[in-house]
Amino acid sequence: MRALWAQVRAETWMTLRRGETLLVTVGIPVVFVVFFSEVHVLPTGRVPAVTFVVPGILALAVMSTAMVALGSATGFERAYGVLKRLGATPLRRDRLVAAKIATVVGVELIQGSVLVPIGLGLGWRLAGAGTSVPQAVGLVLLATIAFGGVGLLLAGVLRAEVNLAATNGLYLVLLLLGGMLVPLSKLPGGLAAFARLLPAAALSSGLHASLGGAGAVPVESWVVLAIWSLASPTVASLTFRWE
Repeated sequence: MRALWAQVRAETWMTLRRGETLLVTVGIPVVFVVFFSEVHVLPTGRVPAVTFVVPGILALAVMSTAMVALGSATGFERAYGVLKRLGATPLRRDRLVAAKIATVVGVELIQGSVLVPIGLGLGWRLAGAGTSVPQAVGLVLLATIAFGGVGLLLAGVLRAEVNLAATNGLYLVLLLLGGMLVPLSKLPGGLAAFARLLPAAALSSGLHASLGGAGAVPVESWVVLAIWSLASPTVASLTFRWE
C-alpha cells in the first residue's frame, strides 16, 4: 500500500503541474456549459437547455479526464521510458492503474467545484439534493473507474501515437452516442440500443436522471457502469506493458 500511495502523490503532483491539462479538462467543459446553455441549439424539447446541459457536460468532463487525458499522458510516459523505470520498483501494474485512476478523481473534484456553481448561476436547479447527489457521486466513481480502465488499456498496449489517435477517435464516438449533447431518444432505435451498452450513455442517462430531474436513475445505468468498472481496469492490469 505504501507504494500505491506514493504513486498517487506523485501522479497528483505531476497532474497539477501540467497547466495545459487542467486548462483543457476544466476550461473546455466551462465553455460548453455556458455556450449550450445560452445558445439554444440542442434538441432538448421542453426541458430548459441548462437542465440538460449541466449533467451532460459533467458526464463529458468525466469521460475526457478519465479516458482521454489519462490515456494520452500514460501512453507518452510509456513511450518516453518513464514507466519502464517504475516497473523495477515494488509498484505492480494493478497499483499503477489504481494510482492513476485515484488521481483522476481528484481532478474531477476540481471540475465539479467549477462547473456546478457556473451551472447554478445560469439557472440550473438541483431538486432532491439529499438523494440525487449521492447517486450522482456513485455514478461518477463507477464511470471514472470504467473510463480510466479503457484509457489505460489502450495506453498499455498501443504505441503512443496510435494510442492518441485511438483514444480521441473513441472519445468522438462516445460523445456522439453518449447522450451528452444529443439525447439518446434522437438516435435511431438500433443505434440507441447499442449506445445504452456503453459507459458514456449509462453515465449521462444516470446523471440526467439524478441531476436533471428526469426521474429515478435507470437500473441499466448502474448495471452497465458496474460491468465496465470491473472489466476495463482488470483487463488493463493484465495486459499493461511497461515499455
